[in-house]
Amino acid sequence: MKRLIAVIAMALLPVAALASGAEVALEKANVDLHNEAAIQRGAKYFVNYCLGCHSAKYVRYKLFTKVGLTDDQIKQNLIFDGSKVHAHMTNAMSSEYAAEAFGAPAPDLTLEDRVRGADWVYTYLKSFYTDLGRPTGVNNTVFPNVGMPNVLWELEGIKDPVYRYEVLENGHVVAEFESEEEADAKAKTLEGDVRVEKVVDSFASRRPGKLTAGEFDQVARDLATYLAYIGEPVKLERQRLGVWVLLFLVIFTVLAYMMKKEWWKDVH
Repeated sequence: MKRLIAVIAMALLPVAALASGAEVALEKANVDLHNEAAIQRGAKYFVNYCLGCHSAKYVRYKLFTKVGLTDDQIKQNLIFDGSKVHAHMTNAMSSEYAAEAFGAPAPDLTLEDRVRGADWVYTYLKSFYTDLGRPTGVNNTVFPNVGMPNVLWELEGIKDPVYRYEVLENGHVVAEFESEEEADAKAKTLEGDVRVEKVVDSFASRRPGKLTAGEFDQVARDLATYLAYIGEPVKLERQRLGVWVLLFLVIFTVLAYMMKKEWWKDVH
């Protein structure tokens, strides 16, 4: 029993690590895996903006024939390195170069949605802002100090952060201000463990992108839908079969109970 508990605890460590991070309000992605057009668009954005660094090496290009694409369409629109349709979606950047350029190898994204969820992916893609203190010149509110540059900046534009200053007393926020001077003045009136934290409150556009805000939201949603699909391509089929399995179990339970009553009627 102790060994089983230890194994379960080790399996839950990644979840605990994610949960222990700073809490950020995630926007709802509202992905729809029935929307094959969204998956196709997400695949297009992925191979154009993500596949240069990130791989999806557990996925074959052939998978997208299941969402309405032909082999020729896959070759013409998704494959740029001469790979075959049955090839895996590997990236062009080596792990060694990625580690040197960005501080860590770019992770494979096949199961990113399974690990973090579609809402996290959607919000993350929309949460980059300028930060000249970072090597890439950007930061992210969902993933602070991430090494990844904002590869979608040309579509979204460039955003500057708008800060608020929170005054915390003994770990609890007691006041919020728009200026650091006001926050410092308030902090001086308090006792105990007092500190002022600088928090990104919103964004201000410095330079517009090629897309409107609504259009870029759709791009982020399409990418989140794509990652949700490749993370579990059989999800819809699993859910469909699950309904029939539960229905079978209900009917079987009723029949088993009736059989038990019949066999034991003379005993009782």
